[in-house]
Amino acid sequence: MGEIRPGSVPSRPGRNRSWYLCYGKGLVDRVLALAGLVCLSPLLFALAIAVKLDSPGPVFFRHERVGRNFAPFQVYKFRSMIVNAASMGPEITRGGDPRVTRIGRFLRAYKLDELPQLINVLVGEMSLVGPRPEVARYVHMFRKDYETILVVKPGITDYAALEFRDEEAILRACADAEEAYVRHILPAKIALYKRYIARISFCEDVRVLLRTLLCLFQR
Repeated sequence: MGEIRPGSVPSRPGRNRSWYLCYGKGLVDRVLALAGLVCLSPLLFALAIAVKLDSPGPVFFRHERVGRNFAPFQVYKFRSMIVNAASMGPEITRGGDPRVTRIGRFLRAYKLDELPQLINVLVGEMSLVGPRPEVARYVHMFRKDYETILVVKPGITDYAALEFRDEEAILRACADAEEAYVRHILPAKIALYKRYIARISFCEDVRVLLRTLLCLFQR
């Protein structure tokens, strides 16, 4: 994707791009999220049953993330780890993490654990395409960067989600996964978040969504 510069600043949006950001993007998000929830309801129901049967605990995992303009919100995922996993290890998950359940490994491999975030999109907390939502601790570490990033809603997929789709495998090779995330991975993600914000358009969002689907089918 070219040179990554974490400190780069997005260009000022043009008139058409501003209209899409203010009105079109939210409308497209809600229409597609509703359609996705309806069309995928059999799959969502089957995955919910699989999660429930695989290990004790709730079907959904909810965790606080930082949204647009630094507003906190609860992100939804299918639970892919054992109950109380957060108290048993770091927030960063690496490949081979023993806290991940059997069905959780499958969900994470195909990003199916992210599907409930269509609910977040439908209620207006997230977008289909946008910077991935981050926990408050890491946002505060890069506060100045996130002042630029969080002018838009976080999203289910974007450049960084595609670039680091094998993030857990990358972290597995690191002696200190959290240090590697903070020092190397997150700064690279931040640069990609800013690049996406500088390029936001309907066509660009369609390209990102198509690339995301293609990556999932190639697994």
